Amino acid sequence: MTDLNAIRRDIAPELDELRRCISDALTSSNPLMAKVVEGYLDTKGKLIRPILVILTAKLLGEVSPKVIASAAAVEMLHNASLIHDDVVDDSKLRRGKPTINSIWDNHIAVLVGDFFVSNALRQAISTGDIRIVESLANLGKLLSLGEIDQIYNARNHRLDETSYFTVISRKTASLFVSCVEMGGYAVGAPEEQIEPMRKFAHLLGLCFQIKDDIFDYYSDEKIGKPTGNDLREGKITLPLLHALSHTGHPQTAQMLKLIEKEELSSEEISILIQFAKDMLGIDYAFATMQRIGDEARRELLNYPESPNRQALDDILTYIIHRDI
Repeated sequence: MTDLNAIRRDIAPELDELRRCISDALTSSNPLMAKVVEGYLDTKGKLIRPILVILTAKLLGEVSPKVIASAAAVEMLHNASLIHDDVVDDSKLRRGKPTINSIWDNHIAVLVGDFFVSNALRQAISTGDIRIVESLANLGKLLSLGEIDQIYNARNHRLDETSYFTVISRKTASLFVSCVEMGGYAVGAPEEQIEPMRKFAHLLGLCFQIKDDIFDYYSDEKIGKPTGNDLREGKITLPLLHALSHTGHPQTAQMLKLIEKEELSSEEISILIQFAKDMLGIDYAFATMQRIGDEARRELLNYPESPNRQALDDILTYIIHRDI
């Protein structure tokens, strides 16, 4: 599997600038806010989104303070959405570590999330490029709509792939699209150079979410959520959607009755997970992800061969084959 650390090493100076930018932006005179933010930044993730901003900028131009500010903006908005999601889902762990709401409380977590949103907007505004501000604002809108779509689908038992892909396009792929869009805007790339990257990023984001959804069918403490957590919240993802599409199977009707229940027991979740596996739902999700990944790679061929194009290809490989 592609080593994401190798990509990070290649852009280490830019990532150092990014970390300084985020740290400076989130500095606060309030001791409580400073403590919460400091603790949160110590649990930073893989920085895949800002890495996409930086690599797009390097592919289409040169990295500048405008690029770093754009990367900081999208990373802070992403983190704000995670903080707020943890409150909504009452999550106690993220990446195996305690969430802000579990350490402090929901009130503080919401305010910290708002603090991240405000600073994300400030960073976008600092670029002086209204297109970057618009991209970030549109991203916030799509992230919210994606989450609402998912709740609506769960409550109304909308069990079709079209609805599923609409949700993940908004709640996940939109973030990846905004990353490359802002990277292109920040270097002044023409629209015809940015558009293939948008398509690549959209497909990359779909792969990312499908892989995340596959994780829910297996137990892994590193991910920081129990097996079947999506089902517990009423979210029916691609592996089970495929299994349920076999309407002629004798167990399908029973499974459909189960997912209509307001609350599932651990045993019922295990039954649904096993049904998805038996009906090759996991294999179908993997195959779908691989097909979408191949489409994404074709979009990269619109650009000349270079280390930056290869790095973007490597991120796609990493996302498809990652184990967390």
